[in-house]
Amino acid sequence: QVNPKTGYINYDQLEENARLFHPKLIIAGVSCYSRNLDYARMRKIADDNGAYLMADMAHISGLVAAGVVPSPFDHCDIVSTTTHKTLRGCRAGMIFYRKGTRSVDPKTGKETLYNLESLINQAVFPGLQGGPHNHAIAGIAVALHQAMTPEFKAYQQQVVANCKALSTALMEMGYDIVTGGSDNHLILVDLRSRGTDGGRAERVLELCSIACNKNTCPGDVSALRPSGLRFGTPALTSRGFRQDDFRKVAQYIHKGIELALRVQKDMSPKATLKEFKDKLEEPKYRAELKALKEEVEAFAATFPLPGLPVL
Repeated sequence: QVNPKTGYINYDQLEENARLFHPKLIIAGVSCYSRNLDYARMRKIADDNGAYLMADMAHISGLVAAGVVPSPFDHCDIVSTTTHKTLRGCRAGMIFYRKGTRSVDPKTGKETLYNLESLINQAVFPGLQGGPHNHAIAGIAVALHQAMTPEFKAYQQQVVANCKALSTALMEMGYDIVTGGSDNHLILVDLRSRGTDGGRAERVLELCSIACNKNTCPGDVSALRPSGLRFGTPALTSRGFRQDDFRKVAQYIHKGIELALRVQKDMSPKATLKEFKDKLEEPKYRAELKALKEEVEAFAATFPLPGLPVL
């Protein structure tokens, strides 16, 4: 649970809920949370309630590997990750788990051992999958090898720097960023103060060749009409974007959202998302969308795609 005003995780509330419900497992995940997690605090809460602590670091595993954000490995019993996000590998996943002594009874000195290995291994096979995907295993190996290089660390440092630049640029334009900034690779923009929502803004930006996704914000009452947009910097950083380039990206985002607001102003306040999308098909709006799309694509074309020859 996060504080609806600040957007930060409310660890005191987590501690209270854990005392109330005594969970067997606490999961630390960051799919749309732009700040570092306090793994030490969560470890203590888990220990106080006899719970396992698991980190889902799918979105930040590349940042963890580069040492630019705190690592969950010092505090967690289980760590899982995909390999195709900030780790920049193929589509796959990995699960890490502890072995050996889990705890020691202070009175008797008796050890309690972890029993995670067989449970996790059997859940994966035969529980979830059969034959190995050897091509994916090779792809993971390549990604992990690259993650050990100085170039990869420099890349992840640039990812974080670019995210801060994007966040700052949007805030200077008057946008509300959940938590007021970012410590990692993503930001969540709260559009309520602008008078629109994530679904409408997402559609306009999509038609302008700007990829993002709608996302709920703290305080939203319905996931069907989320107030936020989530943006990340890893992909464009791989193409060579730096801080000044992301300030330009912020300008394009702003132009797209301003266009969404003009379309909304031309409609009933009760118009549905489908009606909004239909409105975008009108000739005058199609022309505006086309012009912004061409501007965005012309700017993006000046940056090479990794792995492709320059034509």
